[in-house]
Amino acid sequence: MTQHTVVLIAGDGIGPEVTQAVQRILEAAKAPVVWEEHPAGLAALERDLDVLPESTIEAIRHYGIALKGPCTTPVGKGFSSVNVQLRKQLDLYAAVRPVRTLPGVETRFEDVDLVIIRENTEGLYSGVENEVTPGVVMSMKVASDRGCRRIAHWAFRYATQRRREKITVFHKANIMKLTDGLFIRMAAEEHQREYPNIGYQEAIIDAGCMRLVQDPSQFDVLLLENLYGDVVSDLCAGLVGGLGVVPGANIGETQAVFEAVHGSAPDIAGKGVANPLALLMSAVMMLNYLADNRNDDACRSCAVKIRDAYDQALTDGCKTGDLRGELGTNEFADAVIERLS
Repeated sequence: MTQHTVVLIAGDGIGPEVTQAVQRILEAAKAPVVWEEHPAGLAALERDLDVLPESTIEAIRHYGIALKGPCTTPVGKGFSSVNVQLRKQLDLYAAVRPVRTLPGVETRFEDVDLVIIRENTEGLYSGVENEVTPGVVMSMKVASDRGCRRIAHWAFRYATQRRREKITVFHKANIMKLTDGLFIRMAAEEHQREYPNIGYQEAIIDAGCMRLVQDPSQFDVLLLENLYGDVVSDLCAGLVGGLGVVPGANIGETQAVFEAVHGSAPDIAGKGVANPLALLMSAVMMLNYLADNRNDDACRSCAVKIRDAYDQALTDGCKTGDLRGELGTNEFADAVIERLS
């Protein structure tokens, strides 16, 4: 069996404990991966390293794949986001967030099945800011033909491969006519030129968000620029139980980083109560990515086995405190392992 080396970034706060739980589950499922651990975030600073060491970046470039726990980002001061640095340095331009209703997790809506695809390297969220004059600051929103077209192409290709039916682009081109106008123009051109098999819609983002919380079933795949995608992907997570039950991936041409999208939650770190499900679901996405890109059926079957196991665990009422359950981190991992078949 081929073994795939995966760079493991445990992260900060609850990161190490949820990472260890996921490693145990993948080992029990006989996932064909071996880990090479590298630091980032506060864990790197504590070793007198840069917040994102060059050795960590080079390892991801070399092996092409990483699984990452949550890293702390200071609010309004301090070092820049590890996530943003990773996306920029590795050109991980496609962020993918599948959001689906989970068995045993009761929410306002049933049968939610959405995929949020976010352009990951441009727009306001790329953090290009400066002080114009004392007391006046400016943030620059950048969009390019290349960046807008490639994420549109990626989204339509993804929808075709996954047999999704429709892409809706959320935008504010009625106000930001140049930047958001370019984004929807490139998306429409990609649809007409190569992917007429996929339905295509556009929605102004404020109205689109209203429609999402009224009835998410009217949407399938959502395509958004960077900042909108960050906000809407968290909104959609709220439809199915929160950030603790959704996975995330950041994908480029030759590298991919799979991550838990929730925060590092330092207030509960070390207490053994964190939910490892988001990182576990991201690891399942990682296995499917390996199956698709390295033609490894063992990864695909392992991904199915793990997904079936955590679905069954949730169905049986095995839940952590954030989902109104009573299990701790390791107890939930044990419940999943018991249901592997």
